[in-house]
Amino acid sequence: MDAVSNDLTKPLGIEASAAHGWSYRPPARQILAAALLVGISILALYVAFVDDPFGGEPHALVPIESKLSRPEADMANAREAAPRPPDVAQQPDTRQRANAGEVESASGVSVVRPDGVGPPPSLVIKVPTSSALTPAPDPRLIERTRNGILPRIGPDGARPAEVYARPEAALPNGAPVARVAVVVGGLGIGHAATAAAISKLPAAVTLAFAPYGSDLDQHVTRAREDGHEVMLQAPMEPFDFPDNDPGPHTLTVDAKAQDNIERLHWVMARFTGYVGLVNFMGAKLTAHETALAPILREIGERGLVFLDDGSSARSLAGTVGAAVRAPTVRADVVLDTVARADAIDQELERLEQSARRRGLAIATASALPVTIDRVARWARTLEARGVLLVPVSSAFLQGAQR
Repeated sequence: MDAVSNDLTKPLGIEASAAHGWSYRPPARQILAAALLVGISILALYVAFVDDPFGGEPHALVPIESKLSRPEADMANAREAAPRPPDVAQQPDTRQRANAGEVESASGVSVVRPDGVGPPPSLVIKVPTSSALTPAPDPRLIERTRNGILPRIGPDGARPAEVYARPEAALPNGAPVARVAVVVGGLGIGHAATAAAISKLPAAVTLAFAPYGSDLDQHVTRAREDGHEVMLQAPMEPFDFPDNDPGPHTLTVDAKAQDNIERLHWVMARFTGYVGLVNFMGAKLTAHETALAPILREIGERGLVFLDDGSSARSLAGTVGAAVRAPTVRADVVLDTVARADAIDQELERLEQSARRRGLAIATASALPVTIDRVARWARTLEARGVLLVPVSSAFLQGAQR
């Protein structure tokens, strides 16, 4: 019974041999874990502070010889040793590389690439000059409307036609010369034609933009940066309207005066920086005094000028413009009524003769490839013949009424 009683009453987990006292047994697992941790710590410190990236492992350094031939190797070494330009040397090798379009846009250099693959001479590159015009829009000359920004006469009397005009140059000898102005229109819709006109034509050629292009601000900005004075083409009703339709927001004879003004405001808000407006079509409207008068009055009251493109013999723009005090002039010659090189050359000769007789003559044209080519060729020889190419604003700033 005593033995059984002892077995039943002894504390659990204690052997019989420990009944008479306690004994300490070291925790082997804890000691092993601590030793392992200390070893890892020592190894980490060694790798961190000892200049041995191989962590003590056996290794060997084997030189790798270049496969370049001796001359190639010498050239490579020379290129490596040559100093790099400061702007390149300061850039990291991981810099992003811009594509051609981004480089052109950032630098202001315009490149006209022909369709298809052509020889190098077919590529035209034009570097911007210092002849950029006054930046647009000038804060003094803007009115914010629901259609967008409209031009206006500034509080100080500044007029967009004067502020945004290109200054007239003069021949080096200062001698009196015949003066010619050329306005090329139809721009802003076709990218290739617009880029070609901006880059190929002399900066003194005035460029007129239609109000319908998707990148008008970009094209107009580039044109003005290159020194081109710009105008806005206003769609006006022709006699065969609507079969021959100038486009949305056309100014018409039957529309109420206020409706035409609202359409005009929409057109005028498409971009900024222009000196005035020129009609696009409009033979019927420009022959109708009642419909034309409020339109020209609105243009004049906003400090702008109006150019009659000379395409209609019935136009009353000059007479109506004088009545409502809107600066108005009429073109003397339309260069490409017949879009052929020899015909355009004949009209350019007629323009030049008119300038010699009257002192100043104005021509209008479309941005056809043949027109751009013939005008560019003709303009290169003008100075030698004592003829000065001027922006069309020269006619208005002198107060000419034609």
